Amino acid sequence: MQRDSIANTIGVALCLCIVCSVVVSTAAVVLRPAQERNKVMERKRNILQAAGLYTPDKPLEELFKQVETRIVDLRTGEFVEPSVVNPETFNQRAAARDLATSQRLPSGEDAAGIGRRENYSFVYLIRREGRLAQIVLPIYGKGLWSTLYGFLALDADLDTVDGLTFYEHAETPGLGGEVDNPDWKQQWVGKQIFDDEGMIRIQVLRGKVNEEQPEAIHQIDGLAGATITSRGVSNLVQFWLGEGGFAKLLENLRKQSSS
Repeated sequence: MQRDSIANTIGVALCLCIVCSVVVSTAAVVLRPAQERNKVMERKRNILQAAGLYTPDKPLEELFKQVETRIVDLRTGEFVEPSVVNPETFNQRAAARDLATSQRLPSGEDAAGIGRRENYSFVYLIRREGRLAQIVLPIYGKGLWSTLYGFLALDADLDTVDGLTFYEHAETPGLGGEVDNPDWKQQWVGKQIFDDEGMIRIQVLRGKVNEEQPEAIHQIDGLAGATITSRGVSNLVQFWLGEGGFAKLLENLRKQSSS
């Protein structure tokens, strides 16, 4: 067979494709456990960052010992035991896609734009001297180009924001991607979720917050040039703090605290 024949060229190309496919597939299989571990570590780091507990000079796993991981039934606001839903194996995203472990949200009740909401969710508790000091809630919802996944940390009063962080999204760098800007995230710290009547008032504005107005305690500056992403963050935070999200859990925790 001539070296420059069509058959020889096709044969070499096929061999090269097969070899490359084997190499890529093998690498994907071998690296998958490491990739999954890295994802878990990244989520833990974001949980700690939201709660203001992360310091890069200390081992991540050591810091995370402060955090108690629980599963809550969003339909009742009650914690469930590991015998019902095991936190070690629970896949929250898969649960949201499974018709048996989620519920469809009517359009009028789906401010976060997620379509379906899982029945069970992770929550992360930080206790000091036996008392609840902070709670970190996983939140997600639609922005402009993507679904944003993050964590919202609340103080023991279950009203004051201790921090907000996003660990996964595909918003436009320099615009909606500014949800990662430390200065913007810092604006959330100390803001109040509810007004005196218990209504959810926290929101991201289209412009700048007027600090002289009483409503400023509930408001965060909008992201310049990213109106849809700003609105999406407002909507997803309000959704997860409302009746479709963690409202029943927060009410149960308030009752436990008062008693």
